[in-house]
Amino acid sequence: MLALIAVIVFGIGVALAGGVIKFGSGATPRASAAAVARGTNCPTSAPPEAPAGQTRVVTIETAKGTIEINVDPALGPKAAGNFIALASCGFYDGIVFHRLVPGFVIQGGDPQGNGQGGPGYEFADDPVTVAYTRGIVAMANSGPNSNGSQFFIVLADNTTLTPNYSIFGRVTNGMDVVDAIAAMPNGGGQENAAVDPVAMTKVTIGPPVVTSPAAGSPVAPSTSPAPS
Repeated sequence: MLALIAVIVFGIGVALAGGVIKFGSGATPRASAAAVARGTNCPTSAPPEAPAGQTRVVTIETAKGTIEINVDPALGPKAAGNFIALASCGFYDGIVFHRLVPGFVIQGGDPQGNGQGGPGYEFADDPVTVAYTRGIVAMANSGPNSNGSQFFIVLADNTTLTPNYSIFGRVTNGMDVVDAIAAMPNGGGQENAAVDPVAMTKVTIGPPVVTSPAAGSPVAPSTSPAPS
């Protein structure tokens, strides 16, 4: 039986239990019927890593406003490739932010909406090379190499979270929206389940933006964008 997802943090004002995001005890998370109906041509196994040097902007529309995430393979190629693939096929459309931990994270991406679901597969961790600062977007998991579709957005700089959760992007616009979602009522306790969850009504992905190795700055691709 799949366990609820949780993020472990030891810090003032934040007491969470059990590992960060928990899908369960080693069982592959199942994709719900709603997830199958929601997206077309969604992956059924771990997608390829995102190409190096190509960032993508993912736009999440919600009733509270719009959140823009810069997805960067340099932060975590496996997690970036997975998030891009799921966003591209419509997997996240209609999925809610089911977990709200004030001052810490908001968490979403579960097609079941209760912290127990996933895309039907798991994929390996990326090394974590940057800190969990405000606006960082990272994968939720139930232990090593158990990533699926659930992710969290960090609300405040965190120095106590262990580097076990693959980072793949940063919020570049809409942190006020993230804060508004975080301020919604939650049920408290270990899971901090949202009382009235805010849905990702539409998630869209922009074309690849190539980062020039020489200049280190994003430039428009010289060829047609890769299909998303």
